[in-house]
This record gives sequence, C-alpha cells and structure tokens, in this order.
Amino acid sequence: MKLELQINGEAAAVEAGLHDTLLTVLRDQLQLNAAKRGCNQGVCGVCTVNVDGWPARACLSLAHGCEGAQVRTLEGLNDTPRMQALQRAFTEAGAFQCGFCTPGMLVAAEALLAREPAPDAAAVKQALSGNLCRCTGYLKIVEAVLAAAAVLRQEAAA
Repeated sequence: MKLELQINGEAAAVEAGLHDTLLTVLRDQLQLNAAKRGCNQGVCGVCTVNVDGWPARACLSLAHGCEGAQVRTLEGLNDTPRMQALQRAFTEAGAFQCGFCTPGMLVAAEALLAREPAPDAAAVKQALSGNLCRCTGYLKIVEAVLAAAAVLRQEAAA
C-alpha cells in the first residue's frame, strides 16, 4: 500500500504493508540507517527515532501508524544546535565505545533536552533508561548529556 510519511521535514512516498514497521521503511526504502536493527522487540533502543517530539521505537512502530506524524531520525537532527552540542559532548566525554547504541542514545537525549533544558542526572537516566549499551557503564553518557545541556543553556543566555 502507498503511504506518505513526513520524515525529517520532507514528504516521503513509500510502499508499506499493514505489518511493516517504521524501522523497515526507514532502513530498507529510505536508506536512513542511523536507526539500527537490534532486538526487534523494543528493548534495546538502538532503533530510537523522534515521533512528534518524543522518542519512539521504530521497530515497534507500524509505518501506517506514523502517517500524519513528524518523524525525525538522527540524520534529520544532525544540524540542530542540540544535536551538535550532544555530539560534541559525547566525543569529549568519551561517552561511546563501539557506537552501535549511540544514535538511539543521541535521539533520546535530544528529545529530553527539547523538553527539559536543565535536566538533572536522574532525569537523564530516566530518559535514557530504554537505551541499552553493552560497552560503557553509562556514567560518561549521563555526564555528556548534562554537559551538552549546560553548553546549550550558556549559549542561550549569551
């Protein structure tokens, strides 16, 4: 079935069956590969995308259910000041190792900072609680999100 989705601010005409997930459409038809295929059960968070401003598991989201929604992937968030600050902070803090979970972590963190510009560590941990990382101990990831938030607040005040 033909379907029109709003992906990263642009209309995307795709073919999707009733059971096709947003992840399948993003990766296989639109070649947007930042959202990874991990557990396919909504547990690991590597497929996290932003749907109407909230993190969502693309592996659990049916493509047809996203019609009319604004879907943003990491590729569509890369040029935003929040994402740029997050990427710098992750790099400076050494907040990733293998990098497989990083896109989902960044998208979830960006959604948090969009809603809460001054989160505390508990809020960051809650926002990232659905994103698993097998390489790090999460401490540097939390520190990186807090550092990015501080930089963004400083830039806004200037």
